[in-house]
Amino acid sequence: MKRVFLIVLDSLGVGYEPDAKDFGDVGANTLKRISGSDKFDIPNLISAGIGRMDGVDYLPVPDDGGYAAVGRLREMSRGKDTTVGHWEIAGIVSERPFPTYPHGFPESLLEEFSRECGRGVLCNLPYSGTDVIRDYGEEHMKTGKLIVYTSADSVFQIAAHEEIVPPEELYNYCRIARRLLTGENAVGRVIARPFIGTPGNFTRTANRHDFSLEPTGVTMLDSVKAAGGDVIAVGKITDIYAGKGITRSIFTHSNAEGMEVTLSLLDEDFHGLAFTNLVDFDMLYGHRQDVDGYAAALTRFDTWLPYFRAKMRPDDALIICADHGCDPGDDSTDHTREYIPMIAMGEKIKAANIGTRTGFSDIGATVCDLLGVPYLPVPGCSFARLILK
Repeated sequence: MKRVFLIVLDSLGVGYEPDAKDFGDVGANTLKRISGSDKFDIPNLISAGIGRMDGVDYLPVPDDGGYAAVGRLREMSRGKDTTVGHWEIAGIVSERPFPTYPHGFPESLLEEFSRECGRGVLCNLPYSGTDVIRDYGEEHMKTGKLIVYTSADSVFQIAAHEEIVPPEELYNYCRIARRLLTGENAVGRVIARPFIGTPGNFTRTANRHDFSLEPTGVTMLDSVKAAGGDVIAVGKITDIYAGKGITRSIFTHSNAEGMEVTLSLLDEDFHGLAFTNLVDFDMLYGHRQDVDGYAAALTRFDTWLPYFRAKMRPDDALIICADHGCDPGDDSTDHTREYIPMIAMGEKIKAANIGTRTGFSDIGATVCDLLGVPYLPVPGCSFARLILK
């Protein structure tokens, strides 16, 4: 293969994993949940054979079985967030979870952060991103204090009104936090959460920016780059891997923009990996418990898919997957511990069901195998031979 396009449908889990009870997620199933919505219409993914995937017996299977290779993967890392999931896809298993803060961050840490920023801090509790600006936004505007909050994930989030703290200034405060959050407080991500509006009518903007830990080992991105290949990061991929192993970054602000950019890359003559994250599934619909919105977003992706396939070249492969679940119809706004889907297609990819595999890192190993790049992630095993014609 000359080019592999890897698209992460952020949070599209396909059923709770055997250890879901350890995460409070027994019964979670993001794809099944949204399949009951009137907004759910994915004829192209059904034609590809998504219904052949283990555990997806609630979707039909075409008479010919479909044209894609499908499977589902179980996570080995001890976590269920974006960083952990993407790192494992690329070959790094996180044996210990990143720290979380159900009661807020240590005061000593916030005092140091506040001193370096020259601003006070509000909130310091786990909170919904929309609720926290509703409850603290007006005080923030009056005092200039930063809204610091977290969630069930390993995140240090800073919200600020763009008229009080311009985005670039907010990003600098995030860099200060990232530098301070080390050792036992080494959270997976520091996230800038800018917003606009007036009290009672605040809305978050598209100027979010993530500041992640640098991956702790060699990833598929590093390997493709070291072999002389291109690694084009679309969406928040650069943030997730702290820029490591990437040759070109294209930041996007929505699923629509991410799909448009990824489609345009088919017209470019590169050799290597185009790696896209479509974050709206998670950010706008999963966390906000919007089943219909999630279903409609997947429907839009399904409508876009034939346009992408029509432009693929003979030496192209497309792999679609997820990084965790975020069941929008369960009793929590948090991520869910779920299997992720794997759907591969291209002229040289055959219809197959590769079953259930242990380790998201099989995807990273397979990407490198398809590109002819030497890469041996400790936990990963390529399934290229199972899907190539």
